[in-house]
Amino acid sequence: MYIDNHKLKNKHINTLQMLFLLFGIVLLLSACGESQKPSSSEQNNNNAGTETNANSNAGANNQNGQDDQQNTVPPQEEKDSVKEQLHQLSLDEKIGQMILAGVQGTTLDAQAKQMITDQKVGGIIFYANNVSTVPGTAKFVQSIKDANRSNPVPIFMSVDQEGGKVSRMPETVESIPSNGKVGKTKDADLAETMGKLLARQIQLVGFNVDFAPVLDVNSNPNNPVIGDRSFGSSASLVSQMGIAEMKGLRSEGIIPVVKHFPGHGDTSVDSHLDLPVVNKTEKQLAQLEWIPFEAAVKEQVEAVMVAHILFPKLDPDHPASLSDVIIGQQLRGKFKYDGVVITDDLSMGAIAKNYKLKDAAVATVQAGSDILLVAHSYESAKTIFDTLKNAVKSGKISESRINESVYRILALKQKYNLSDEEQPSGDLKQLNADIVDWRKQVDAR
Repeated sequence: MYIDNHKLKNKHINTLQMLFLLFGIVLLLSACGESQKPSSSEQNNNNAGTETNANSNAGANNQNGQDDQQNTVPPQEEKDSVKEQLHQLSLDEKIGQMILAGVQGTTLDAQAKQMITDQKVGGIIFYANNVSTVPGTAKFVQSIKDANRSNPVPIFMSVDQEGGKVSRMPETVESIPSNGKVGKTKDADLAETMGKLLARQIQLVGFNVDFAPVLDVNSNPNNPVIGDRSFGSSASLVSQMGIAEMKGLRSEGIIPVVKHFPGHGDTSVDSHLDLPVVNKTEKQLAQLEWIPFEAAVKEQVEAVMVAHILFPKLDPDHPASLSDVIIGQQLRGKFKYDGVVITDDLSMGAIAKNYKLKDAAVATVQAGSDILLVAHSYESAKTIFDTLKNAVKSGKISESRINESVYRILALKQKYNLSDEEQPSGDLKQLNADIVDWRKQVDAR
């Protein structure tokens, strides 16, 4: 049988061509089918239906039990307005915030203006000789706020308004009795009302800080400086009444400053005149003097004033106001206090007779103080300003240490929404009537 090889060969070629053609069509159809399927992420999104976008994304990211880290959006950090404000301040402005200074007379003089402009002080304290009438004092306070508007941070306007013998208000404002008298009632509600009334008194002239309440326990009847400024000789009573007063001040928008840590109640020397010495151990202090201050810290007290008292069994070399042992290790460390620490007046005899102001300024900042109180001398405020600035430049104090203090100060000012625009407020007639009614309740107890 004859076979035509040429035809056979063509037949095989045609068959192979048909097979390749069919194979190509199959591949093409498969590809088209795949392209019409939704992607895995699209399937997850479609299955989500009416669920939130967050749930849809979660379904896509968790497919096959795997988190797609690349598609995860990190949560945005909340802005820290205090830190932002801090970063905008110059070194001069930061150091100024750490100074709370006194002024002279009853009107704003050129030196006070210069101190505010050049040293950029963060606060002013008024004493009795700065107070005239209610309108006159209010005008003086407002003139200081007006002068401070060239600075980027509002100013603390402070005063010692405790009641009793420590009162700075004009005679037209009804008086508030001493802590000792209120303490005898053992009524915390009366103490809280006392705090509210004190706050309303100082708001009449535009203050925003009160150096009160006194948390010293009057354990020494021969104490020449505390006496009835204390609520009493019992730590529990002082705690109860002092915390109530603190809350009263706070509720009216006034910043309370508790004092005089670690405790001025067992001294026999007035620290205004010389350096008192208290020979108590840490254990003894913890059983009496520290109890009210620990209570205040637990209530998140805004500011603590530290006294010029030597406690040789804790720190034989430095009074409390300059002591890292007492401020750093005890108040900041054991008490875990992270609020503002203010020194008592660095021009008092306890410091002035024993230390150079420059040395005291550096020591107290190194110990952990945030605000250095210095009254009665513009030159003293300038000395502290120049000393701290030079200490930073020389490396004796780091700028980060300055930042820690200024952060606390700015946080407190922001918390209370301080503003140099804020005007004196209150109704003197109504306030006096309320004080008289409250005094009757105290007397009745």
